Amino acid sequence: MSDPFFQPPSGTDLPRYAGVPSFMRLPYLPADHPRRSEVGIGIFGLPWDGATSNRPGARHGPRALRDASTMLREMNRPTGQLPFKTANVADLGDVAMSPVDQDEALENAQAFIAGVLAQGIRPFMAGGDHLCTLTVLRELRKARGEAFGLVLLDSHTDLYPPYFGGSAN
Repeated sequence: MSDPFFQPPSGTDLPRYAGVPSFMRLPYLPADHPRRSEVGIGIFGLPWDGATSNRPGARHGPRALRDASTMLREMNRPTGQLPFKTANVADLGDVAMSPVDQDEALENAQAFIAGVLAQGIRPFMAGGDHLCTLTVLRELRKARGEAFGLVLLDSHTDLYPPYFGGSAN
């Protein structure tokens, strides 16, 4: 059974360009929200790019993804799948990431993820540079103690040929 609270609003009720953007127009549930315990999959942002040179803007990823995801529909038309009917999914907000202190940023991220896992919520992270995935992996290893997977969708391939005389091996 799906709960209407965890369903994105129809585009006929609220145009996709209107309202406060959340991931896929799902409800935003901060840590103290009374219905947070009902969430099965929690999407959250890690807006940080302190581990890259020239600060390329990965810190803007969660905000941009929220905005772009407003165009997603309740049903995947080619497959007929209704993903929001299979799990309660919500936007859990962004982790407070220090833009100048890498250790503090990583500690904040790991604490946030540990809290999500302690509530029985499957984490779905969006945004940030590659180092952000380390925080999720560390907490999953602690919490699960078993094999788990990581799906990484990236905006570039990281498979460039060697630069400056480096080796491809």
